Amino acid sequence: MAESSSYERFGEPVKFLPVAFVSANILFLYYVYMWWHIGLLLDGPDLHMRGKGFTQAVCFNAVTVLLVTCYLRCILVHPGAIPTKEEDPSWEYVPRDATGCGDTSAGVSLQESKRSGDRRHCKWCTKFKPDRCHHCRVCKTCILKMDHHCPWIYNCVGFKNHKYFFLLLFYSVIDLWLIVSTMLPSVTSSTGSDIPFTQMFCLLFGETLASFLTIVLTCFFCFHVYLMQRSMTTIEFCEKQLKRAGHDSGTYDRGYLGNAKATLGENYLTWLLPWDPPKGQGLTFILSEDTKLTQDMETGHDSYGTMDRSQFGETGDSPPQRRDAGTGSAPSDADVEGSVVSYNSGSRRSRVQ
Repeated sequence: MAESSSYERFGEPVKFLPVAFVSANILFLYYVYMWWHIGLLLDGPDLHMRGKGFTQAVCFNAVTVLLVTCYLRCILVHPGAIPTKEEDPSWEYVPRDATGCGDTSAGVSLQESKRSGDRRHCKWCTKFKPDRCHHCRVCKTCILKMDHHCPWIYNCVGFKNHKYFFLLLFYSVIDLWLIVSTMLPSVTSSTGSDIPFTQMFCLLFGETLASFLTIVLTCFFCFHVYLMQRSMTTIEFCEKQLKRAGHDSGTYDRGYLGNAKATLGENYLTWLLPWDPPKGQGLTFILSEDTKLTQDMETGHDSYGTMDRSQFGETGDSPPQRRDAGTGSAPSDADVEGSVVSYNSGSRRSRVQ
């Protein structure tokens, strides 16, 4: 699927500064580890230390290659855009007052809608918005399954590059823990009075920088593991926090294994490799079994026949649980003035003010 022509990549060179900063940190830590740590181990007279240095060098370089590959893919891979008019005219927004039917669903099954029940649309892109799609004011386009805009990769994290971003964090954490844990003996030995200042400074500063980044990125990675296992994006998580009362985050929850496949792809063997992302176009998503069951029961197409509703967690005529869904847009944008999102989940439909 061709990407939106309105999405001009790399149009503002100044926004490459964060990318340059990250690249400089990677190069500096690589230089310190390989030159002042591995280099000294390999040059030493002890064969055991040489073998140890060789093993650490192989592991470190293998992980670093995967890290750099994921970083480049995060930057270069488009996160996903709504189809153009030529590809699929059903996503083109036409105001109701112009045609009288500009908000039809065109056969698309959507879980998110405005308070009025109409399809969500973006006033800047003039397109209908699929579920989990939001407009990024930095990229100036709507992003499919938008997680967040990341200045460190000069790109949004969306449907098509989410796996690479997740693996970027994974490999970064492994590399940093490897540096912090294995380089510590070299740092300790560099504090002697006969050690050159350059060596001492590089090792001390490198260990300090790596330790700080290890703490930050480990916490950030754990947060994204939590989001993956809940089948939520960062935007959806923020909406849940802003609209705490009864928010049901299980609309797209397929269980631990299904949620992992939705992020890392169907093939288990390539989960930790920077290729083979999830299949699909990012326009529709598999719903949780609870959501589909609730929809079937509400529409009268319940495959469980006349089975007692109490078996599904509902008893008698008790009202179904309500849940809030947030605004349906990134926290920093206002996709549609006065628009409100509803999550259509059978009887659990909610409308947020």
